[in-house]
Amino acid sequence: MNILHICANPKPTEESVSKQLSVAFFSTLVEKYPDVDLNNVDLYQDPPPFFDYPAFRTIWAPVLTPGYTPTKAEKNAIAYAARHAEMFNRADVLVLTLPMWNFGIPAIMKAWMDQVIAPTLTFVYEAAENGSTALKPLHHVRKIILLVASGGVYREGDRRDALTIGIEAAFGFIGIEDVTIAWADGQNAMAFPDHAERRQTALEAAQEAAEEIAAEAITADVSG
Repeated sequence: MNILHICANPKPTEESVSKQLSVAFFSTLVEKYPDVDLNNVDLYQDPPPFFDYPAFRTIWAPVLTPGYTPTKAEKNAIAYAARHAEMFNRADVLVLTLPMWNFGIPAIMKAWMDQVIAPTLTFVYEAAENGSTALKPLHHVRKIILLVASGGVYREGDRRDALTIGIEAAFGFIGIEDVTIAWADGQNAMAFPDHAERRQTALEAAQEAAEEIAAEAITADVSG
């Protein structure tokens, strides 16, 4: 099993609850399934560029104008995107470690998603029988694990939760609909006296998610 881990938190682990969730997740996973193929990416060590016009031309012009050949400068603009899309396409499971900032995902994570979720890199458009086009994934990511921390508490369907909505919509577009969330909410100690209990609940949820992934991997190895 190949797991791609994308971390979008600049804090050291001792100050970052979302990173503590990832420690709980991966320590459990490696204990239960030592043969896991793990690829860690810290976006603050390998930051994505913002999606610019040359990148847009390279990725979208051939789709919108069949036969278009990107220039050398345009091709160079997607070097980061191509490298990270290759890692993404090899993965079976995507793990995202991130805090909620201003009710959504950190900008550095959005920039990474803009680089990777792109035609010819992680999906292509194919002609359908009715004359329309259909999206065909180039990846085989089947599951996303979200390891999230937030100062506030957001119930399901809360309009302030742009994080979950954004992740599920963007990756659902390319066919990934299985999303498991371990969320340490209420981490603002001034507002939530039970913040430690909430963190512990999320840590246990992260461990349970790891156990499920390990069990699936072991089953696949046996059946394979």
